Amino acid sequence: DYPRAMAEPSSSASAAAPAAAPAAMSKSALKKLEKERQRQLKAAEKAAARAAAPTPAGDAKKGGAAAEDEEVDAVKFKELREGWVAARKASGRSPYPHKFQVTHSQRAFIDEFSSLEAGARLDGVQPARLAGRVMLKRSFGALRFYDLWADGLKVQVMCAADTYTGSSFEEDMAAFKKGDILGFEGVPGKSKKGELSLFASSGCMLSPCLHLLPPGGIKDKEIRFRQRYLDLIVNRGVRDVFLMRTRAINYLRRFLDMHSFIEVETPILNMVPGGATARPFESFHNELQRKLYMRIAPELYLKMLVVGGLDRVYEIGRLFRNEGIDLTHNPEFTTCEFYWAYADYHDLMAFTEELLSSMVLELTGSYKLAIHPDGDKEGEPRVVDFSPPFARLPMIKTLEERLGVKFPEDLGQPGGMEFLTDLCKKKGIEADQPTPAKLLDKLVGEVMEVTCLNPTFITDHPVIMSPLAKNHREDPNLTERFELFVNTKELCNAYTELNDPVVQRERFMEQQKAKKVDDEAMFVDEDFCTALEYGLPPTAGWGMGIDRLCMMLTDSMNIKEVLLFPAMKPVGGDAEEGVDGGA
Repeated sequence: DYPRAMAEPSSSASAAAPAAAPAAMSKSALKKLEKERQRQLKAAEKAAARAAAPTPAGDAKKGGAAAEDEEVDAVKFKELREGWVAARKASGRSPYPHKFQVTHSQRAFIDEFSSLEAGARLDGVQPARLAGRVMLKRSFGALRFYDLWADGLKVQVMCAADTYTGSSFEEDMAAFKKGDILGFEGVPGKSKKGELSLFASSGCMLSPCLHLLPPGGIKDKEIRFRQRYLDLIVNRGVRDVFLMRTRAINYLRRFLDMHSFIEVETPILNMVPGGATARPFESFHNELQRKLYMRIAPELYLKMLVVGGLDRVYEIGRLFRNEGIDLTHNPEFTTCEFYWAYADYHDLMAFTEELLSSMVLELTGSYKLAIHPDGDKEGEPRVVDFSPPFARLPMIKTLEERLGVKFPEDLGQPGGMEFLTDLCKKKGIEADQPTPAKLLDKLVGEVMEVTCLNPTFITDHPVIMSPLAKNHREDPNLTERFELFVNTKELCNAYTELNDPVVQRERFMEQQKAKKVDDEAMFVDEDFCTALEYGLPPTAGWGMGIDRLCMMLTDSMNIKEVLLFPAMKPVGGDAEEGVDGGA
């Protein structure tokens, strides 16, 4: 067996030994028990022998072991591996040890020993101990080479029959397969060709891979998204996408902290789903005997905190909207929202330019991102320039210029609905739930958003589109609001906050009436109106979709590429009760 230093013995070792028989058991019963145990042990040993058969010498000389696993079909491979595991357990040696003490991470090993000269070996130093997943196995005569990956980095491990002091060179080398998680102890050095290596004196199985890993990675997106763990194992670039996501969130958090914002947490289960126009997910609280909603936005809670004297607050977290799934939408997604007392939407535009331009520069080394909008990474990229300042387009004024029409001053009046309906018909635009706000949103999408390639602020939305925003100080039919679009997609939404409780209550009531034709219209939130009655200072509020930001930073055209576990349709068609269709 492996030396104790390599792996602590598992409790299964003692479990595999013959159980102590009760005192009352007869001799014949004891014989039968022992006979059955011996039969099971022999069967397991035969299975292990098939699974761990050494590579033929001829193949080893040719380096044939690199492809030996691929020569077995996936079903047979799993059967052989399960047999090996069963035999291992029956012999009292667990293939799943409790602990393997590493001395170096892959990064630390590379940093410490990469300066060695080609052919050098540090035989006199304390042995190094590495662990990771084997992603390539090669055989050359009495030598075995393993590419050991951990934390996105590779170290080559070389095992030689004449220096290997583990339990059995041939047995271990035959047992170690591509995909297994292994631990090795040995001497740091470099091969004659200059590759940093661990010259192993012993190896240990830490967790066998029972499935044959697909050679050449995985292209099928269904498999990639449903089995993200496998995607991460075999497709190296996937890890980089999620490292970029982590770096972007960390940068955002540091930037807000640096500007004296306080990070807070607000409820995910809400009595009233407020803060956005969206269809919520519903739940039920057994103790309270009432319906609850998954939050669609943290906005109202965060503004209550500003009322309470927390002048700069932010939250990074999950939101849940019971809507469609497409290339840019997922039912649960991550956003950042912050609220800033004594600021307005002009301050927010300058703040947004500084935040995003500095983030892109810090994370990518340039203000310019190369994006492939059709998903073809081999094609000519579109360059998106985050150099400040960003362009600004007033919504109604720009629509009038591009469409050659004059808009009514108040689109919320009956004449406004008629005007928008006729205009959309002329342009061939339809809305699922025709309200003035929906029709105008569709019109803006067709006429303005499609032209916003570089970061562009669309500003000054009509009141009908912005129930939580403050009226524009120069035109009461508009609001002090902006949306930031990049590569034709919305990235940020922000406005000077409405802080008049009377007007806010009126806006909520108008939204309540709109629910007859628009099930995404807002609910009335009396608790929030009461909070406003205590006084909300002049405040600016801002929200950004983290997932869409990461799509741009990683040149991903599908939101599922930047979500570790995206929502997926159930396998085999419609969802059934009790069936998990998520993975």
